[in-house]
Amino acid sequence: MHPVPAQLTERISRALTEGAQRHTVAPVLTVSTVTGTAERATELAKRHPGAAAEAMEGFGVAEAAAAHGVPVVEIRAVSNAVGPRDRGAWRIGQAMDSLRYTFQLLSNTVFVEPAP
Repeated sequence: MHPVPAQLTERISRALTEGAQRHTVAPVLTVSTVTGTAERATELAKRHPGAAAEAMEGFGVAEAAAAHGVPVVEIRAVSNAVGPRDRGAWRIGQAMDSLRYTFQLLSNTVFVEPAP
């Protein structure tokens, strides 16, 4: 597990709220393969209540950040639900638009150097 610094989470959440960007602050599960069945999705939800998503990439980045003492937060745009693979339900374009807007908001607020 890699806890995110509370101040960083709060700054990000505040910026997104002020920009009217829908978001959830919650853990992301690290998995070694995508969850493709309802049974597995149910099992993960029971074992990790409160998790908002699953991913493969973020944990490696968090490990590298921790090794160098750098704070880290994972920001994800979700294009499809965990469970059976229904490609027709995927909303990749909407997820990318959401991610783009999120980083526009953060680049003007959170990801700026504070004045000395």
